[in-house]
Amino acid sequence: MTDAGTADSSAPTLARLTVLAGPTAVGKGTVVAELRRRHPDLFVSISATTRKPRPGEVDGVHYYFVGAQDFDSLVETGQMLEWALVHGVHRYGTPRGPVQDQLDAGRPALLEIDLAGARQVRRAMPRARLVFLAPPSWDELVRRLAGRGTEDPQEQERRLATARAEMEAADEFDHIVVNDTVASATAQLERLMGLCG
Repeated sequence: MTDAGTADSSAPTLARLTVLAGPTAVGKGTVVAELRRRHPDLFVSISATTRKPRPGEVDGVHYYFVGAQDFDSLVETGQMLEWALVHGVHRYGTPRGPVQDQLDAGRPALLEIDLAGARQVRRAMPRARLVFLAPPSWDELVRRLAGRGTEDPQEQERRLATARAEMEAADEFDHIVVNDTVASATAQLERLMGLCG
């Protein structure tokens, strides 16, 4: 990595992929939604999945809905930046093509995924900027998860166990942004991505 003090000012600045990850209930989706509100043209990657569309979901807007064989082909030919089998049923992943198209055009790209996916992207695109979204405290994360009211106590415990492991991996990331408020976390992410001014 070139030191900022010795960088050639005549060299074009290469656009970078920013990967946002963090534990469950930390507010990744909320921060990304606010970033998109502030920057409507920002490219946020759309995942591909082998599951069927739910009512109201549109192919190419919410997800790319692909068959199992097509998904296999994307993986085998290196066209997925990352992918995972979720709940032992359906596969989800990030197609490389749309992300690469943005970067080649000199535009930043954002990807919101989990820790395992972030590690895969680091291997596939070493220049990617990895940002860990952290809660202000463990107690606040527990409060946010319980406050969602979308998981039963057993599922909350499972998610919190996973969150502990994810929190321990924060040092693997290039930057840590604390989501104390959506506004401040979004502003920090804007600065890291060079979207300000």
